[in-house]
Amino acid sequence: MVAKDSIFKAYDIRGIYGEEIDEEGAYLIGRAFAQFLKPKRVAVGHDMRTSSPALHKALIRGLTDQGADVINIGLSTTPMMYFAVAKFGYDAGINITASHNPGQYNGMKMVKREAVPLSGETGIQEIKELVAKGEFEEPERKGTEEQKEILPHYVENILSSVDTDKIRKFKIVVDTGNGMGGLVVPELFKKLPCELIPMYLELDGNFPNHVPNPLEEETLTDIKKRVAEEKADLGIALDGDADRIFFIDENGKPCRADLLGARIAEIILKKHPGSPILYDLRSSRKVREVVEEAGGKAIQCRVGHSFIKAQMREEKASFALELSAHYYMADNYYIESPFILTLLLLKRLSEEGKTLSELIKPLETYYASGEINSKVQDKDAVMEKLEKEFSDAKRIFKLDGLSVEYDDWWFNVRPSNTEPLLRLNLEAETKEKMEEMKERVLRIIRS
Repeated sequence: MVAKDSIFKAYDIRGIYGEEIDEEGAYLIGRAFAQFLKPKRVAVGHDMRTSSPALHKALIRGLTDQGADVINIGLSTTPMMYFAVAKFGYDAGINITASHNPGQYNGMKMVKREAVPLSGETGIQEIKELVAKGEFEEPERKGTEEQKEILPHYVENILSSVDTDKIRKFKIVVDTGNGMGGLVVPELFKKLPCELIPMYLELDGNFPNHVPNPLEEETLTDIKKRVAEEKADLGIALDGDADRIFFIDENGKPCRADLLGARIAEIILKKHPGSPILYDLRSSRKVREVVEEAGGKAIQCRVGHSFIKAQMREEKASFALELSAHYYMADNYYIESPFILTLLLLKRLSEEGKTLSELIKPLETYYASGEINSKVQDKDAVMEKLEKEFSDAKRIFKLDGLSVEYDDWWFNVRPSNTEPLLRLNLEAETKEKMEEMKERVLRIIRS
């Protein structure tokens, strides 16, 4: 076992350590990456999973054996690696991480110059083929390895993006789920006028408290309870590699990522008037309404960071948001910017004298189904059937899966890249309409 074909995904490399990916596989991926991109300098970091140090070491050996010079940035969140590549002008970067997956998984997120992501369409497939062949050109020389600490630069970049003097003393519960957010949060909060109530900040790749995936409601049980107990102003939950951020209001209610993103878009549009704002097509109609009311140009986009970052550059968008709580900023190298977003939010709450629930509640005017997965063998046939069934819709388009829009409701169905699943998101103007249409669409999907 080296590196199974199944680990090469649409946006990254990911699989079970010891079964689908091991040190030998990481070494070959390093060589393939260096041969494919021919980078002079590559930033390489890793998360806190128990298998990460060994994979990191093997990957570096592969890169240097293929002639690339490695900047070893050690323990790193994924956005820290992106930041290092963009800020210091490295040719490429790799972070060893499996993001929010359980502890037995590991993988890699990869970028080229300016932190532009490698995806299945822009390099991951070629790397997979080179690994399978296992034949590499002999480099003129072996690469070197040097250490560089990124954390102080990363924190300074966050703080320099927002005037923290305007932030009042909030009481904030932060749950990093024993993931990489625990590296950044204590250093950042030392410089903020806020009280930090830490939860599960210790880096522990076994995830003893819960899986670091705040999209799963049950992982938020502890933080919701703690926000109430502490009478905190808000709660923050991060995923395993700290590229996604979720907010809990003062009542212990999780905020929808798209609605929170709409409020941040309003702030960004004051700095970049009339700018395009991207929102993924699973997001509420409310996002478009808020952006347009604030004078911005609301543009739907596909799901997935590699697509979104490319479209942001094309459209000259200043900000992009995903329902999965990825937030991207053009002013921050087009990368996920969870902590800059946090400071922008705190500053706005301070200036307006509002609680988080008071900021979000006015946007809760539609009823959403949430993402519903259905096991489906022939995904294309089901989507064709849906298109026929709803052919009288006001608008049908296929930017990412199938989107169907009526005046008072809409849905999107997307196939999973890795499993025999269809993912449904549906929204309507009334709860009754949402429930009725959800049942109707699911009946077709599951028949």
